[in-house]
Amino acid sequence: MLTDDLIGALRCPLCAAPLHRAASSLRCPSAHSFDLSRHGYAHLGTGRKLPEGDTSAMVDARTRTHSAALFHPLPQAVDHELMDVFGGVFPPWHRDRQNEGPPLVVDLGAGTGYYLAEVLESWPQAGGLAFDVSKAALRRAAKAHPRAGAVLADTWGPLPLADGCADLVLNVFAPRNGPEMRRVLADGGLLLVVTPTADHLRELREALPLLAVDEAKERRLAASLPQFEQFGARTVRWTMDLSREQALDLIGMGPSAHHVDLTDLARRLPDRIEVTAGVDLSTWTGRPLPSRPADRGTPR
Repeated sequence: MLTDDLIGALRCPLCAAPLHRAASSLRCPSAHSFDLSRHGYAHLGTGRKLPEGDTSAMVDARTRTHSAALFHPLPQAVDHELMDVFGGVFPPWHRDRQNEGPPLVVDLGAGTGYYLAEVLESWPQAGGLAFDVSKAALRRAAKAHPRAGAVLADTWGPLPLADGCADLVLNVFAPRNGPEMRRVLADGGLLLVVTPTADHLRELREALPLLAVDEAKERRLAASLPQFEQFGARTVRWTMDLSREQALDLIGMGPSAHHVDLTDLARRLPDRIEVTAGVDLSTWTGRPLPSRPADRGTPR
């Protein structure tokens, strides 16, 4: 739910002024107005065509996968990493936050809000904002956790967030906008990134014409975050014993779903298959920012 504290971290995507609730919309002092969907998320698009997001079918497949706990080792690993870094105390070490209110977790490319909800369960004093371009995903993200709100916005562009408002930024299997991630991350805050390893879903990739994992992903990850310094890293692997339907959901929830015929793939899969899951989990701290104006009410 978009509480007043969460709205306090948001900014108008047109002029960067603070937003406030006005009936079924969010408005800024310049009278720019943005809808609050009846499904619970804020629509902070600015009229231009947004990138293609996950379809309803992809979101349903992801929801079934998460409900079956097939990816549960990943949020467990995220929780262990944050516990190691924060020493059981959240928000983290001294930070320069520009907004008032509870500690804030921002999940960019949040999908259904599954990982954000898991983090908020571990840090009961924090609130969270889930950003995505998929309306189907945001309908679920808006209800993923009582302390989470959902926002439709293009995470490739300027984020409709105040400077230094986030204590933790999550980026799980999602595109990375390094400059904007650094702008919204509080000094002393943490960025946590999850990317697939080369052997992630290896057995499915060997058997079927699916998209491959980029072999240069580590180099590309570092190149996409020049505003950050790597703080830590760990690799997590586990094996999933999947039915044919679960294997199809794994394919159907990811980018390969845009390029394959799931009905055809179903005929090529056995009744059950063991599949490797592998992810790299890295944490990053922000390099010092240049001085910036205190008033973010002026256009950027």
